[in-house]
Amino acid sequence: MATSVPIYSAPFDAVAEDYDRTFTRSNIGRAQRASVWKDLARTFYPGDRILEVGCGTGVDACFLARRGVTVVACDSSPAMIAVAHRRVREANEGKVHLHLLPAENLTKLSSGQGFDGGFSNFGALNCVEDLQPVVSALSRLLKPGATFLLCVMGRYCVWEVVWYLAQGNWQKAFRRLRRGDVCARLAPDATLRIFYPSVHGIIRIFRPGFRLKYWKGIGVVVPPSYLEHLALRNPTLFGLMISADSWLEKIPVFRGCADHILFSFERVPESGGSQ
Repeated sequence: MATSVPIYSAPFDAVAEDYDRTFTRSNIGRAQRASVWKDLARTFYPGDRILEVGCGTGVDACFLARRGVTVVACDSSPAMIAVAHRRVREANEGKVHLHLLPAENLTKLSSGQGFDGGFSNFGALNCVEDLQPVVSALSRLLKPGATFLLCVMGRYCVWEVVWYLAQGNWQKAFRRLRRGDVCARLAPDATLRIFYPSVHGIIRIFRPGFRLKYWKGIGVVVPPSYLEHLALRNPTLFGLMISADSWLEKIPVFRGCADHILFSFERVPESGGSQ
């Protein structure tokens, strides 16, 4: 009898049903997301209308909705959107509006009166080869003065280098430093291309429509999520790692060595110059 092969309309369809278990509810996932949530909470306020690019299973959108923020949340994966719909329905979050829409197609989204802000969390935009059209769309969709929070996978993750070098896997140890894209296998029949732009590269792409306010590391001492077994094995040490992250996240050199980097950009008026 022939073995059925799953057909995915988007790579992340393959991991949608298991994503919350492997990341959202993991110790590392909760620690890294809590750091991002601190910035979301002090950036967006009740009554704001926010655009989320790459909403995944809708965890961040529901967090903001509970705080009185209306979220227009987009993702390219039908399966991720389905999980997000389930979460929104179970939580009865009427302030979350989900759209099946890739980041590359943001130009198709109507801004209405303009969004009060926007964000993209945990590397959704690492999967986009050319970010310039995305930034151009954001410039149109966000009001002048609006904040866009961008969390991407960092280029210089010390944990990843040390971990894979210890296993003799040079290819994975330095994969984020490779020119161009890196092929990631999410499942036997689902792969995608990932890009690791530098901090300066991201800032350059967002000019002149956006001004950088600050950037910080997410997961400086807290390791990447594939090392969850270490967090489970050493809960006391892991607690110290979380505390250390809160001290090191904005310190030069250290912040650039994190698993993820969080940028805060301000949309500047059309007449505004570059940084």
